[in-house]
Amino acid sequence: MGSLDQLVAVVTGAGRGIGREHALLLAAEGAAVVVNDLGGAKDGTGAEGSPAEQVAQEIRDAGGRAVANGDDVSDPAGAQRIIDAAVTEFGKLDILVNNAGILRDRVLVNLAEEDWDVVVKVNLKGTFLLTKAAGNHWRERSKGGEQVQAAVVNTTSESGVFGNPGQANYAAAKAAVASLTQVASKELGRYGVRVNAIAPQARTRLTEGAFGDALAAKEGAFDRWDPANVSPFVAFLASPACELTGEVFIVGGSRVQRVRPWERDPEWKLQTEGRWTVEGLAKAAADAGVPQGDKWTANPGKAAK
Repeated sequence: MGSLDQLVAVVTGAGRGIGREHALLLAAEGAAVVVNDLGGAKDGTGAEGSPAEQVAQEIRDAGGRAVANGDDVSDPAGAQRIIDAAVTEFGKLDILVNNAGILRDRVLVNLAEEDWDVVVKVNLKGTFLLTKAAGNHWRERSKGGEQVQAAVVNTTSESGVFGNPGQANYAAAKAAVASLTQVASKELGRYGVRVNAIAPQARTRLTEGAFGDALAAKEGAFDRWDPANVSPFVAFLASPACELTGEVFIVGGSRVQRVRPWERDPEWKLQTEGRWTVEGLAKAAADAGVPQGDKWTANPGKAAK
């Protein structure tokens, strides 16, 4: 008996890399899986249906249940068809893993508008469209009197929550995915849906180009960059036994670490009577010091008044 027996999952971008590992493990844990992958290159160009079908066949060969789907997550009709595939083939949907993503890295001053648009479209709009379509499915079931226990696992990035030079488009989209995760958890909770996000650390087509040999496996040692390391936590988040929602976690190797959301800094707060003047703000800011991460250039910990 697996932790996901009798459940139905959709995994986007599941033809290769991390998504493939998610699909294989969810199936091994008992879920029926819609393996979605457009089959494009890492920059979003092209389309090939075979990666999704290969993973679906691998699941079926192992005794599991799976169907392949080649729809585009960033197309509204395509997103709806992905969700419909789960309902048509397996009768319902319980788990949505939004994993599909692309990269088009450029420094900001060289970033073409097209490269901005397509990265935001796939990474952010695709996550929104799938979550909306799945959310409507769960809302209908909940309003029909069913006690829904569903889960969404989104994919953000450390680039999105911490920032990374050369990835303005990708970072902006992934930061928005983290915020969307929090909003969706608050809105869909009434229908029995939990929503969390992971920032994976793994060797994939997207990361190999940036980090190269640094991610290579070392003979005889634990392969901390193996994408399969990420999937057990995804399966846990998807399980009805999990109560977490509205959270973001860095997941890689042997580590799972929660990321704190945006929070007010009590040590850098400027306050005056009435409206500030520019001169007053300049003096108060100088007195307070300039925050740089967890360090200060002057007067650490002092709050100006």
